[in-house]
Formats: sequence, C-alpha cells, structure tokens
Amino acid sequence: MRDGAAIDVSQERVGSAAIVRVSGDVDMTGSPRLRDEIRTAQDARPERIVVDLSEVQYMDSSGLATLVEAMKNAKNKGSLLVLCSMHDKVRGIFEIARLDQYFTIVDSTDEALNA
Repeated sequence: MRDGAAIDVSQERVGSAAIVRVSGDVDMTGSPRLRDEIRTAQDARPERIVVDLSEVQYMDSSGLATLVEAMKNAKNKGSLLVLCSMHDKVRGIFEIARLDQYFTIVDSTDEALNA
C-alpha cells in the first residue's frame, strides 16, 4: 500500500479488551489515523488494548512514535497495550530500536487477549 495509499484502521470490543486492527503502511500519512483510533479505544478504558498489525507490511519512525505514545497513555490509564501478528520486517524495526524490550509483542490476537 505504498505511494500514498490509505491506511485502514478499525476496532472492536472483545470482553474487557479493545482490538485495533490496522491495514496498510503506518507512516507519516497513516500514523495520525492510527493515533486517533487508539486514543478512541483508550477513552473507553479497556483493561487491554490489542493492536493487530497482521496487515502492516511497512512502518516508519512516525509509526513507532505513535505506538510509543499509545504505550505511555495506556500505562497512565492503567491499561495493557499488546502488539500482535507483526511481519518480520516490522518486527525487525522494533528490534533495531530495541522497542521489543519495551512492548508486549505476541504472535496472534488470541495470544494477545490472554497475554
């Protein structure tokens, strides 16, 4: 979805958790949309927010910054933020930045709901 293609972000409630599903590139163009959706999910004060990245092939530093902000906000509101279903390329970005030590990252949505 490169070259200005849109990002799609949706969310759903599953018990006491909110799942934010992301599709497309999380870059300077798409990061504000993701930030808004995560904030909306956080406003409902779920116990856990799961960000499903299974449909994200590319993420730049603005995407990382958006998720770091979301993690800080979740901690301030007493929620757990869990990232799941990352492609190897995206996970590699987290590892290079050493953010994999900061975030809870799991392989599936089911695992994220129980992490």
